[in-house]
Amino acid sequence: MIEQVSRESLEEVLPLVRAYQEFYKVQSVCDKRNFEFFSKFCGSSEQGSQFLFRKEEEVVGFATVYFTFTSTITSKIAILNDLYTLPKFRGNGIGRQLIDHCREFAKGNGAARLQWVTAPDNVAAQKLYDSMGTSKSTWHFYTYST
Repeated sequence: MIEQVSRESLEEVLPLVRAYQEFYKVQSVCDKRNFEFFSKFCGSSEQGSQFLFRKEEEVVGFATVYFTFTSTITSKIAILNDLYTLPKFRGNGIGRQLIDHCREFAKGNGAARLQWVTAPDNVAAQKLYDSMGTSKSTWHFYTYST
């Protein structure tokens, strides 16, 4: 079952956020900072929203969508910035359901598309994405710390 993360359920999602950050080898994971940051996405806002997947009362996955704009198509777009399922629940369609839910959320909020990136070595995730009729970009992703 997918539900929008609320202030009450955020505490249930934070351990998965930590696991997601550890999976991507984030330095200095901070639960307090995570709580403050992800509180912005409880409920629906102009910034975006966070969703959880609950299986038999346990939160087993989550996804976060942020809104931004792009001048190449002069439209609002949605960024699927986080997608995570606990390892023992992978392969059961949870990631696919979360992506589909985020796509509908993006569409319902006027976004022209939903887009995301993943690590080149995250082959399991790429297998899912490739099976969904998505378009894979040939663009390179750069970051610049400020």
